[in-house]
Amino acid sequence: MRSAGACLAVAMVLLARPMGPAFAQIDSREGIALQNQIYQLRQDLRSLQDQIARGGGAPARAPAYAPAPAASGDLVAQLLTRVDSLEEQVRQLRGRIDETQNQVQRQGADVNKRIDDLAFQISPRRGAGSAPPASAEPAPYRDTPPAPPEKPPAPVKRTPELALQEGNAALARRDYTAAEASAREVLANRTSPRAYDAQLLLAQSLSGQKQYAQAAIAYDDAYNRSRKGIHAQDALLGLANALAAINEKKASCDTLNRLRGDFPALRPDIRDGVAAASQRAACR
Repeated sequence: MRSAGACLAVAMVLLARPMGPAFAQIDSREGIALQNQIYQLRQDLRSLQDQIARGGGAPARAPAYAPAPAASGDLVAQLLTRVDSLEEQVRQLRGRIDETQNQVQRQGADVNKRIDDLAFQISPRRGAGSAPPASAEPAPYRDTPPAPPEKPPAPVKRTPELALQEGNAALARRDYTAAEASAREVLANRTSPRAYDAQLLLAQSLSGQKQYAQAAIAYDDAYNRSRKGIHAQDALLGLANALAAINEKKASCDTLNRLRGDFPALRPDIRDGVAAASQRAACR
């Protein structure tokens, strides 16, 4: 059996060491009572240590929880046993506290998730405004059925004349994309009496967008629609300029010669345009 001095030293070390995680943050009545008992044991051990240091036997006052031992070694052994028992009780109490806290956290997380799910399910219906509130009263009964909803008025279709008017206005302000759209709108109806005008407008809008290859085709189509029409001179001059722009200079000069041959009396604006086109194509 260990000596009384050695046992007392071990007991003092156990009681004097810092309280570990198992002892921290214990606020229950049971935990407070255990801490009080440990404190009382420390006081008793200090008293026993002083008694032994003076050469005496048992302490002047025995602990309240146990009868006075016959010898100092027996008292130290009892104190060590009691300390171990108290430490085990504190560990168990701390374990129950941790388990309760974890359970509360899990329940809180589950509640928050359910609230989020419910808010997600409700918000689309509220945003759409289609679902009435649960406490809303039913609509009163009516003898006559409700009138059917009115159909929205059909969009007014533009006439070819209006489309061409807007297209030429767009061409004048150099909005070539809008001019092209108006021209194609009229040309969508192949039997439209204004298709000839729309064909020239399409060629001019493509030339304005510097799409010269497509413009040359459009000008040629406009000329072939009516070779003696009011737009024939404009179509041939536009074709010559578009061919020169794509470096087809010989074809451009041939087109200008055709224009002079078919229309000996050129309009003044066309005459000036032919001279400028001949210079750009370097016609002889």
